[in-house]
Amino acid sequence: MLLWSGVVDTDFSKGRLGNEQVVSFDDLVTFHGHWCDGLVVGAMGLGEALHILYPSAPIDRTDLRIISRSSPCLTDVAVMLTGARAQFGTFLVSDTIPVLYIVQRISDGRAISVALRPGVKPTSVDSLGRLAVQQLLSPCGLDSLQVIEEHFGKDLLAMDPKEAFIITEVPAFTWPANSGPTFTKIDILNKNAARCASSTQRP
Repeated sequence: MLLWSGVVDTDFSKGRLGNEQVVSFDDLVTFHGHWCDGLVVGAMGLGEALHILYPSAPIDRTDLRIISRSSPCLTDVAVMLTGARAQFGTFLVSDTIPVLYIVQRISDGRAISVALRPGVKPTSVDSLGRLAVQQLLSPCGLDSLQVIEEHFGKDLLAMDPKEAFIITEVPAFTWPANSGPTFTKIDILNKNAARCASSTQRP
């Protein structure tokens, strides 16, 4: 099920870039807490954008920042796939953006937006979802919504992501000013440090 190209991070708490891993959809489910259609939407859409930013190389999670809409599913996908974090000034949540995500590669400023194509999501998902958020659905209504969302998620998985999402370059994108305090992410400070030619030992 849904597997991305490798991601790359630093190799220890003060380390160098080079720790390649693979993040699967099952990893996202474990992190998020459950399988759901929103997780599928976020993973497929953001996955397409990240492969545009990194077409032939691992996705560098030390060089990304992202704005996500406030859905718990979308935000969890954003954090896990990009490595962005609010406390380091690389993750923002806003329902004022007209898309699901805006993701930016920090080193060159290139930015990509992700939107679900109109008509892809059944209208009942949102209409019943709004009632559920207001706690106005009956127990059987909640069960019905779960079935509808599962069908949508599975249908989406069977689609070509290019047919389900609108992926757009955002020219001259400016990252918004952070509204609160941010902290230095110390585990990426030495990511481009040279290797010691004589060192062969590790703890």
